[in-house]
Amino acid sequence: RFGSTPEPRRPQPPPGPPECSSCLPEAMFTSRSNLAARWLYRGAKSAARSRSESTVGNVSEIVSGILQDVKQGGTEALDKYCTKFDRVPHQRLTDADVEECLRRCTGQEITDIKYAQANIRRFAQLQRDSMKDVEVETQPGVTLGHKHIPIKNVGCYVPGGKFPMIASAHMSVLTAKVAGCDRVIACTAPMPGGEPGRIPYTTIAAMHHAGADEIYLMGGAQAIAAMAYGTESILPVDFIAGPGNAFVAEAKKQVFGRVGIDLLAGPTETLLLCDDSVDAEITAADLLGQAEHGFNTPAILVTTSEQLAKETIVKVEEELLKIPTAETAGASWRDYGEVIVVDSDEEMLAVAEEIAGEHVQVMHRNWGYFKEKLRNFGGLFLGVETNVSYGDKVIGTNHTLPTQTAGRYTGGLWVGKFIKTHTYQHITREASVEVGDYCSRLCGYENFAGHKEQADVRLRRWKPGYDTKYYEGAQNQTLLSRPSS
Repeated sequence: RFGSTPEPRRPQPPPGPPECSSCLPEAMFTSRSNLAARWLYRGAKSAARSRSESTVGNVSEIVSGILQDVKQGGTEALDKYCTKFDRVPHQRLTDADVEECLRRCTGQEITDIKYAQANIRRFAQLQRDSMKDVEVETQPGVTLGHKHIPIKNVGCYVPGGKFPMIASAHMSVLTAKVAGCDRVIACTAPMPGGEPGRIPYTTIAAMHHAGADEIYLMGGAQAIAAMAYGTESILPVDFIAGPGNAFVAEAKKQVFGRVGIDLLAGPTETLLLCDDSVDAEITAADLLGQAEHGFNTPAILVTTSEQLAKETIVKVEEELLKIPTAETAGASWRDYGEVIVVDSDEEMLAVAEEIAGEHVQVMHRNWGYFKEKLRNFGGLFLGVETNVSYGDKVIGTNHTLPTQTAGRYTGGLWVGKFIKTHTYQHITREASVEVGDYCSRLCGYENFAGHKEQADVRLRRWKPGYDTKYYEGAQNQTLLSRPSS
């Protein structure tokens, strides 16, 4: 049941780049029609980047069927799908299983996992410490406050398969434990190929060291269903976090409401903002480093240097002849790669704001300008010394980030996602009289008789001379309307 992922075969290099376009269409930058930016390279499907859906074909229908089956059929249905897709029924790992995983890890693997988790824990704890409970007397006799309360039950999905995302265990499980969640369960699929049911021991080791209370060997939409609805042996959770493929993302979308979720994330994205202070060897490496995630990964360079743009296009093609993941990375570059040349830093900023990329890497002499001005992004990587891979794996910030322009309205996963902020209030009798006077009239304006009576019943008791009769003033209100034009 234990083993290592086989080495991926070295693919043939992908076809060459599509024809370049001389200018950007207006549709790409909907609010910036006056931009003088131009493409030097444009992937065949890049125009649909911001409008692409996270689900394709009949994914939604398939996922809906799986969710309903597991919801109604419990363990039997869960195991049916686990056997179909993972080749074995689901399994809760015992302490002995976990110990065997730890034994199979090398000392270096454990050291590296602990180093990454120490960084992530340190930053998550700083974030948690910044979240203060509040209690204040806002006016004489009126006390208002809020409390930060951790979510009790959390489920964390850690992708497996050909590229097991060990780091997702740190980002979700560990962050939830720092938040103070009572029960954190983690699940991942068994390893593909070879003997069925092989356990990805490094992933399990990461889950264990992150603090997972329960670890399950199960993947896909059926795992999301089991966590959301529960089975005879798995208690349901209140919140689900973690990335996944299109089926996992669709499952999270469909169970949202029954449980909370971290993000509805699509394919990962990278956006490089560069001047001529960086060279093509680095830009090509940083573009392909993210493009290898999948066949539909946008990888974009925006630069004020036409020379860098041209050299990057050439260098990417050279690197695709060498990189073992060229089949995947090349497909993404061919379909979703872009190289855009702009005339100024201000224009570069405008393009970046419109794209609102998941990972925005600024390799620029004046990266502080973008740190100060940029508002729409998932995570920001400042300076040539850092890169997206550092953030994805080890540096301490969370790698679960908004995609497909969602950075315009939300940030990524962080300790606060696992915490609920609840308000409370307390009021003296004297303050109740003052507030109640206003409340009674305001409720009357809205014709809410029951609301009004909540104030009036107290005013009749505690305000001398208050004699408004039951529900008086809350009926037959004259509602003003605008004169017809």
